Amino acid sequence: MTTTLPAPATTALGLGSTGLAFGCDYNPEQWDPEVWVEDVRLMREAGVNLVAINIFGWSHVEPHRGEYDFTALDRVVELLHGAGIGVDLGTGTASTPPWLTTAHPEVLPVVADGTTRWPGGRQAFCPSSPVYREHALALVRATAERYGDHPAVKLWHVSNELGCHNAHCYCDVSADAFRGWLRNRYGTLEALNTAWGTAFWSQRYSAWEQVLPPRATLSFTNPGQTLDFDRFSSDELLGHHRAEAAVLRELSDKPVTTNFMVAAHITALDYWTWADDMDVIANDHYLDHRLPRPHTELAFAADTTRGLAKGAPWLLMEHSTGAVNWQPHNVAKDPGQMLRDTATHIARGADGVCFFQWRASVQGSEKFHSALLPHAGTESQTWRDVVALGALVERLGELRGSRVVADVALVFSWEVQWAADLEAHPTTALRYLEQVHAFHAALWDLGVTVDVVAPGAPLDGYAVVVVPELYLVRDEHAAVVADHVARGGQAVVTFFSGIVDEDDRVRTGGYPGAFRDLLGIRVDEFRPLGARETLALSDGTRAHTWSEPVELRGAEAVTTYAEGPLAGRPAVTRNTVGTGDAWYVSTVLEDGARAALLRRVLETAGVAPDPVAEPGLEVVRRRDDAHEWVFLLNHTDREVAHTVAGHELVADRPVDGVTVLAAGGTQIIRTDRIDGARP
Repeated sequence: MTTTLPAPATTALGLGSTGLAFGCDYNPEQWDPEVWVEDVRLMREAGVNLVAINIFGWSHVEPHRGEYDFTALDRVVELLHGAGIGVDLGTGTASTPPWLTTAHPEVLPVVADGTTRWPGGRQAFCPSSPVYREHALALVRATAERYGDHPAVKLWHVSNELGCHNAHCYCDVSADAFRGWLRNRYGTLEALNTAWGTAFWSQRYSAWEQVLPPRATLSFTNPGQTLDFDRFSSDELLGHHRAEAAVLRELSDKPVTTNFMVAAHITALDYWTWADDMDVIANDHYLDHRLPRPHTELAFAADTTRGLAKGAPWLLMEHSTGAVNWQPHNVAKDPGQMLRDTATHIARGADGVCFFQWRASVQGSEKFHSALLPHAGTESQTWRDVVALGALVERLGELRGSRVVADVALVFSWEVQWAADLEAHPTTALRYLEQVHAFHAALWDLGVTVDVVAPGAPLDGYAVVVVPELYLVRDEHAAVVADHVARGGQAVVTFFSGIVDEDDRVRTGGYPGAFRDLLGIRVDEFRPLGARETLALSDGTRAHTWSEPVELRGAEAVTTYAEGPLAGRPAVTRNTVGTGDAWYVSTVLEDGARAALLRRVLETAGVAPDPVAEPGLEVVRRRDDAHEWVFLLNHTDREVAHTVAGHELVADRPVDGVTVLAAGGTQIIRTDRIDGARP
């Protein structure tokens, strides 16, 4: 018998469903109207309760300039509403219609070499274009005037995946907007010249009109100019989101969001600066099979999205039932994997899970992208799995508003990624996100749930903070880490951290710059290693990619280099400050050594890995005042036994004693909390 707990009166995301949100993108304009009725019937069968529409509707809603035709969209909205399905209504501005780019080719984006990118794909617009903005906002206003009070609309969806393809535009309009952004940031040319170090290579500017975006050059570009252009480009697209959101909020009281892209292959937007503008934090995520461990990157993305939401529930706006269409090798999901991937997002804070898309396209570049309703139709395993997942997501409504609790924080920054991965650095083999992923994955392997936080975020309540390769850091952000240690916390800082300030200006006096005193060490130079070069360490492990001649200035050596020119020099150090410890890692440790170090740090901090976790078994817990939900996600090809007792929600049955979790399987077990403690 089902023992699902009663759901709260409203969802934590405010989307009106009695369960978690379960939905999809729907593109009815790709189908004949007679298909729409069947689609809505099948959506109800699948348990879909939230559908995103009008994402790419511009050329249908406004087929000619200023001539709006909402007839088809009206019918789709009414069909969904009549079926009790909420609408996530797109503004339709994600892709320009042909009439606009034909009449105004000046809206088209220009890349760094000065060539124009033409229509035929999507996002064929310059983010700084006033012409694009004028037409886009006119469409938003017409759409909001028509549907702003419609009871079907639960959420407004600004554009779509902003900056996925056109984050950087180098045209003359963008150049003028960039100069305006720089004036606001620096005030004077003197301040700009100082920040960019234009004394180098005779780059000093004597008039604002001389300043350009970092267009293609014959040599390395100015790193300060490139870093500021990255900041400007993120802000420019945020400005467009704000412009659309302002129109929506003028005409409607429904929440407004846009879908972030917190994923390994998307780096152009600084979402820490975007998050406060969202009524709901929403993210798109697809497994990236170009990575060695896609499932741990999924966990990192979900933890980062939860960080953007400040720990509050968030919405997974898109993921896939199976293969995508845009990677070099598009891998189908194994049996049970769609459920496991979905459950990972829910485990790590999502109160809604949606897919791209509802019905698999039969034309266009996404025709081989998987969907809830595949080309094979309802006589398919995918469809049967979708229906089962929809029923489970409805049962999981009892989790709404519960929180993920973590004792460890990991500092991550898109701005730091832009700076750390600039050209003309000590080695091209070192990539910022790889180091961040490596430490997050090591904690995943240890059964430790992590909160991903921005530099400078409060660290109260965390026993351990991990700071991988924080190349660029502001003084006040470095001070937050130092204060955390002084108050009794543990901090792990790695090589190439604290090196420059916010202007990409090197902090002199010895590396690691801003963290030198905290760590009790000094480094005179970097010693990157060759592509196949490794170094033995005193604990019997090996290191690669990077090394440093560390001089102890109060710290103690935990591990030393055992060979090469640094033999006998510290590789890993520990410095006691106040009642805490600051650990430094001067090289890229192999996976086992990284895990062993983190295990030691966790033990020092009194943080115990989840007692149920074991290699390949992901365990995450969500809690409210009365209950805890234990997510058990088996990423191995073997059965795993455990003794978590309670009500298991996937099979909807009680479990007690030794319970077996199938290979690749998922279990979600509700337990009662006793005095707020872990059962």
